Amino acid sequence: MTGGRLTAERAVVVSAKGAARWQAGHPWIYRTDIYDEPRDAAGIVTVADRRGRRHGQALYSPKSEIRLRLLTRGGEPIDAAWWEGRIRTAAALRSGIDATAYRVVHAEGDGLPSLVVDRYGPYVVAQLLSAGLERVRDDVVAGIRAALEPDGVLLRNDAAIRRHEGLPLEVVLAHGVVPDTVEVAEHGVRYLAAPRTGQKTGAFLDQRENRVLVAGATRPGGGGRALDAFAYHGSFALHLARRVAEVVAVDSSAEALERGRANAALNGVGNITFREANAFDLLRELERREETFDAVVLDPPAFAKTKQSVPKALGGYKEINLRAMRLLAPGGILFTCSCSYHVHREQFAAMLAAAAEDSGRRLQLLTWTGAGRDHPELLNVPETGYLKGALLRAAD
Repeated sequence: MTGGRLTAERAVVVSAKGAARWQAGHPWIYRTDIYDEPRDAAGIVTVADRRGRRHGQALYSPKSEIRLRLLTRGGEPIDAAWWEGRIRTAAALRSGIDATAYRVVHAEGDGLPSLVVDRYGPYVVAQLLSAGLERVRDDVVAGIRAALEPDGVLLRNDAAIRRHEGLPLEVVLAHGVVPDTVEVAEHGVRYLAAPRTGQKTGAFLDQRENRVLVAGATRPGGGGRALDAFAYHGSFALHLARRVAEVVAVDSSAEALERGRANAALNGVGNITFREANAFDLLRELERREETFDAVVLDPPAFAKTKQSVPKALGGYKEINLRAMRLLAPGGILFTCSCSYHVHREQFAAMLAAAAEDSGRRLQLLTWTGAGRDHPELLNVPETGYLKGALLRAAD
């Protein structure tokens, strides 16, 4: 499914409800709001209502519940030059970011639904997450190359969401060369990203600004301890290691911890202890031993994959936060977050309040956070606001 540009001559007829969804600023139209569709190849189509009024051009996915994703309200040709222009615009909004690894295109957040483009130094790792986008892969890759001039473009098309589009899961080199590991830097900290095998496109880029925030809130000095639970390859730990005497970085993946040790060596850091353990179990153990920390970071994977799993997920979030709160030294800080889209901010906040009450501690809210500015959130598109974080301080 790697053909060239499709003209938008094929039309899809949508209901008034579907058209109103676009007018309200959300780019998706679902299968249930389609009256007439070509039911052939995915690609780019013109969208009209039953009165014959055109509403724009969209990516069309004939096997997906999300049938249409709005690209433009106009009728201009959507070719390689169009993609180049949109990607250039998104890249310009990232100017001034103090990092060599960041997101250039955040899909719906940048008006390019189902397209993710991440930069790792001179390389680009992209994800094409819909059948409509996959059909115009050649134009998209050409636009990326023209706008960003990378040494290589890797397509990490192995996200499970592609199954809902009837697409294969694959990792494909689309241009040039992309090594297995890439050294990148953020705010003076270096680390190794793994474009082919790492989480997401090679690293967790959405927490970059939060890592700086947490390190800045931690009391500097010659002493102090920090705990980085669910550490992956130690990105929070690396920032904290510059502020405290000792950091304990915990993850259940031996492979991730090996990369964490390599990252510590890369930065000449010797005060991080990497521990392979289940974070739930270790938090219980640390509480039993009455250990304390001046900073604790909880950055777990998504506990709620569906709406139905939200109650169980909230129970898991409450348990780890309750134990982390009890581990805080007086004046210590806790940074806690959830990347579960189905757990809304209000639910996350209520869970934290309940955990604080059960912990017997007084927790001061310093700030609420989300993803970094290279992961823009649209109020009209709540799906773009998946990451929720809170920075708390023990006030007792």
